[in-house]
Amino acid sequence: MTEKQLETLYEIHSDLPREAPGSAQSTHMAFASISDLPRRPVILDIGCGSGAQTLAIAKLIDGRIYAVDSHRPFIERLEKDVRQTGQSGRIIPSVADMNDLPFDADTFDLIWAEGSIYFIGIKRALELWKPLLKENGHIAFTEMSWFRKDLPGELRAFWNEEYPAMTFIAGNVELIADAGFELVRRFNLPESDWWDNYYNPILNKMPALRTKYKDDPEVLEVLARQELEIDLYRRFSKCYGYVFYVARRLD
Repeated sequence: MTEKQLETLYEIHSDLPREAPGSAQSTHMAFASISDLPRRPVILDIGCGSGAQTLAIAKLIDGRIYAVDSHRPFIERLEKDVRQTGQSGRIIPSVADMNDLPFDADTFDLIWAEGSIYFIGIKRALELWKPLLKENGHIAFTEMSWFRKDLPGELRAFWNEEYPAMTFIAGNVELIADAGFELVRRFNLPESDWWDNYYNPILNKMPALRTKYKDDPEVLEVLARQELEIDLYRRFSKCYGYVFYVARRLD
């Protein structure tokens, strides 16, 4: 992907309610499955985007959330929302690379990663992030997962190119166990989590983007790819989706 095409992706995803499928309801459901957090937990939200889930979690705790993302405009938007909601000091946004996080070991009671772990994959993410958790600390993340084995050829071909590491739920559960975690809960995100806060807002932006870049084939290719992704989910949503996984550190 060229630099211009990457910039186009960021433009598509700017000012969305969320940068990946999800909802406050799903965030709350995952959080509710963790029963033994301390009264004032310290939480790390990795790949936080513009922080919809960060703000949702902040309403549920009397603690502190460190929210990191590598894309500065997302962090700047979250910083603005933090100020407007009076959360300064409780939510600490910063620009950081999830491959090289600037935090000490045994710092966090909970690590959160909605729609972001695919950037480096479950195996590497758990290896890198596990030391940051305190003893018996938890991790909660969403990950694209196959639901069925009888996959349409065009669907498999698309995601084999976009995200070749995508696998079945059982495979992800095995990766969690191999990394020294105990699965606490998992559940599939409802289809409304894809449409309400993610795909429909993207579709609403498409006409203006197509007009803006009507003479730029390089950008139009990105827009067409995004529209194809949405169309595939519309037709084959029973075959795959995001799954919320919540797990506890064992060692």
